[in-house]
Amino acid sequence: MKWKWVAWGAAALVLVVLLATHHGDSDHHDVDARHSDPISQRDPARYAASVRTYARAAGVDPRLVMAILYNESYKPHDPDTERAWQRVKPDAAFGVANMHHATFDETKRGRDFADRRWRELPDDPKLAIEAEAWYLHDLAAELPAGRAGGYSTTELLALGYNTGGGNMLAFSQGASADDDARAYLHRLHGNWKRASAAVAGS
Repeated sequence: MKWKWVAWGAAALVLVVLLATHHGDSDHHDVDARHSDPISQRDPARYAASVRTYARAAGVDPRLVMAILYNESYKPHDPDTERAWQRVKPDAAFGVANMHHATFDETKRGRDFADRRWRELPDDPKLAIEAEAWYLHDLAAELPAGRAGGYSTTELLALGYNTGGGNMLAFSQGASADDDARAYLHRLHGNWKRASAAVAGS
């Protein structure tokens, strides 16, 4: 969303300072590939195997799981950067799927990752994708059979992921999405072809 881009741009200098401080904490800190974060390492297609595995387990469309990863790749998912940003913005989301703390804690209940912590998400893309898939599963279970809006099931689930279950239900009953939500859907549609190719292994 536009405001996210603005927020990241405004915080860039702060992040540089925080990261410089972090890397200076130890003379033995290793600078590995995650810190260089080249564009090729930011492509969610590299998570295709995990997307297929966890989407199948949760009973959701792997193309949707992957398309959301593309939508959420607007920022670098480097663990140090995410934690530095969280120090600036305490309610920031974590992990490659950009999940908030409360959502993760609610989603993990009764699942095989129930003993995992939200703060592990930046370091564990597989956990982030598993949580994303099950959250989409839970959102799908909330959708009513009768709907008054013009959104497809896929669009509603994406809107639910982006704006929350309550808004998803409102959209399913005819409420109009705001500019940010419409922009999220526009990006989802734009990412759908490459998401489909990624999970198909092409």
